[in-house]
Amino acid sequence: MRREYKEVATHGRFIMHINDDMFGGEGINSISQNPINTFVFNKGLAQKVVIDEVEYVMPARTVVPLVSNQHFIFEHPETLVAWQFNREFYCIVDHDAEVGCVGFLFYGIHHPMFVELTKKELEGLSTIERAFSEEIAVEDRFQGEMLRSLLKRLIIKITRIAKKQTDVYKMFGDEKVDLIRNFSLLLESNFKTEHEVKFYAAALNKSPKTLSNFFAMCQVPSPLKLIHNRIILEAKRCLHYTNKTAKEIAYDLGFDNPEHFSRFFKANTGKSISVFRSQDK
Repeated sequence: MRREYKEVATHGRFIMHINDDMFGGEGINSISQNPINTFVFNKGLAQKVVIDEVEYVMPARTVVPLVSNQHFIFEHPETLVAWQFNREFYCIVDHDAEVGCVGFLFYGIHHPMFVELTKKELEGLSTIERAFSEEIAVEDRFQGEMLRSLLKRLIIKITRIAKKQTDVYKMFGDEKVDLIRNFSLLLESNFKTEHEVKFYAAALNKSPKTLSNFFAMCQVPSPLKLIHNRIILEAKRCLHYTNKTAKEIAYDLGFDNPEHFSRFFKANTGKSISVFRSQDK
């Protein structure tokens, strides 16, 4: 089943999938027409999922957040529940002070993040699922706000559960780790144009050395490594899902010199662009 709510004035969209065998994500190919974020809830058995051409196993009793530019295919989509929403319906960036998920659930350093649920947490999420099912069927002037309220509740609940499972939050707490979260959000907005740590450090009112030392203390990849990883991820998406030339991709990702981009890609993947693309076919 696929049920959709649309707001004519704002172009807001909210979609709920229950046992929908057509459920999947088109990724970068649909960015211009349909940028949408997704929560996938697996109440059943473990199953395979391919995200941006990388295969993972989604464990039983888990939730995974997926962002609008990710391509994904689940082994058994007919067994899943999923909630999707666009920026016009609920902007996670604008509401970050309320839900605290941006740069953690959606754009965090651990992605994809499979959030495991206890029996009690599974029951709690199933209760939210039932509330969504009821509201998506009610067509009145309050429907949009009710669905938004439930979505906010869902995001906060999953964020709370995920933080309890993340070592860095256990060690340092929200206030300190928010530096990493805010870095991740900045990176997502600027990785195509800003490739140096000093930009992000300045935006966070830190020196590059302080930023790098804090990341090392938290046992996460260095800021520079995260910048490089994000650029490479986008490059791979373009190579997988578009017909853009290496030169076009280089310029899209902020490289003035396509040859520099080619060397950068090989240094970070171990493969030339031509070899990577030929193996993808």
